[in-house]
Amino acid sequence: MFCKAGRIRRLGAILTFALLGAAAPSGSRAADVVVPGRTDFPESMTATRDGTLYFSSMAGGRVFRAQPGATEASEWLSAGAGGLSSVLGILADERSSTLYACSVDMSWAGITVPSGNTPTSLKLFDLATGTLKASFQLPASPIAGQAPLCNDIAVANDGIAFVTDSLSGYILRLRPGANALEVWARDERWNTKGPQLDGIAVLDDGSVYVNLFEGDGLFRVSRQSDGSAGKVTKLATSRPLYHSDGLRAAGPNTLLMVEGETKGTLDLITIQDDNATVQTIRGGLEGPVSLAQVGNTIYVLDVPLKYLFEPQFKAQTPPPYRAIAVPQPR
Repeated sequence: MFCKAGRIRRLGAILTFALLGAAAPSGSRAADVVVPGRTDFPESMTATRDGTLYFSSMAGGRVFRAQPGATEASEWLSAGAGGLSSVLGILADERSSTLYACSVDMSWAGITVPSGNTPTSLKLFDLATGTLKASFQLPASPIAGQAPLCNDIAVANDGIAFVTDSLSGYILRLRPGANALEVWARDERWNTKGPQLDGIAVLDDGSVYVNLFEGDGLFRVSRQSDGSAGKVTKLATSRPLYHSDGLRAAGPNTLLMVEGETKGTLDLITIQDDNATVQTIRGGLEGPVSLAQVGNTIYVLDVPLKYLFEPQFKAQTPPPYRAIAVPQPR
């Protein structure tokens, strides 16, 4: 049974969500959104305040967009646009009118896209026009024979973008006006075998939060006054985490996260000091990979990637790719 303090923390998180909903834009909507086709395998999603949703394509090398009120997305960036290869994490930053996209060489997984497998890069597109603004190749991995893997992105209030490199065990940084990505933080707990660093978010205190896909871990990296990485803390979670993936800020001390390749969940995480209380908002998802919040609706991108990677499922047709609309808790 949870203690009284735990109940108070959960109540505070729900009140935070209620306040966010009260200030929500009129573009909020509650219908599921389908990404067409059965061969693209969207891996990430993001949203702008007016309710426009964007979806990456891991196997198709393009980006889809659903306008406010639409129940089906359509192609926005064509396959290979701006040199896109497999597209993983994406993030819309309205302050800079930029869509950040992780373009990854996935040839090792048998994925081929029309542009060919270009070097793993972080690409920046104009949100208004879709024009490529810049492209930054990821630094070489410190692990012999290992290519980097750009996974996901978060942008802080000062415009600095932070990127997870899942296979190198790096958090990378791109400062406004910079001409290259730089290694910002590393920790020996992030570079064990298999994909580790995955979701990333920045909370109001400026600290950067990351989770692990293979392994059980939610970490906070503080930022020093000069912008450098400070202490890396593994938070004590109220329960073990399983295949953590998409991670987004939800309030001053709250995060939204999806977990699990099977029996997946959408979670609300409340941070207090070095502790993290995990509350499941929605369960029973088949393969949640990402999420985005629009007003009082949380969209969970449910795409079982086993149909792309696991031999026993490759010959089968995957279920429709859907962003499932989940009402924020009251």
